[in-house]
Amino acid sequence: MAASTATTGHVGLNVTDLDRSRDFYGRVLGFEVMGEGKEEGREFAFLGRDGRLVLTLWKQSAHAFRTDSAGLHHLSFQVDTIEEVRRAETELRAAAVEFAYDGVVPHREGAASGGIFFHDPDGIRLEIYAPTGAEDAQTPINEAPTCGFF
Repeated sequence: MAASTATTGHVGLNVTDLDRSRDFYGRVLGFEVMGEGKEEGREFAFLGRDGRLVLTLWKQSAHAFRTDSAGLHHLSFQVDTIEEVRRAETELRAAAVEFAYDGVVPHREGAASGGIFFHDPDGIRLEIYAPTGAEDAQTPINEAPTCGFF
């Protein structure tokens, strides 16, 4: 039987430095630590907001994110408005985070949805977007989804 009501519950990421990643996701996305383990070899952090688990971090990697391996392509976070995307962009720039594109870009030519594309401390590709508000922004990639090739 298919799970017709299935939705994404939370996403788990392997990281190289748990403290650094926990601080990054807390600062950038406002996630709170809901639980953590500090036992050597079993370090983890559960992050969320308003009692809802969103992201789990696991210190199980010795190397940064690789785009040439099967697995996660990118992780996307939706916000309600393009103004929220721009506020996140300002905070990320203040933290010297490197962006894939300059500012807010649409998901494809003519799309109303769009956002910012950047990397976490381990090089994991991230996106913060809004469903509308990017109509007038310039598309960085023609004939392909913006989120597909950064």
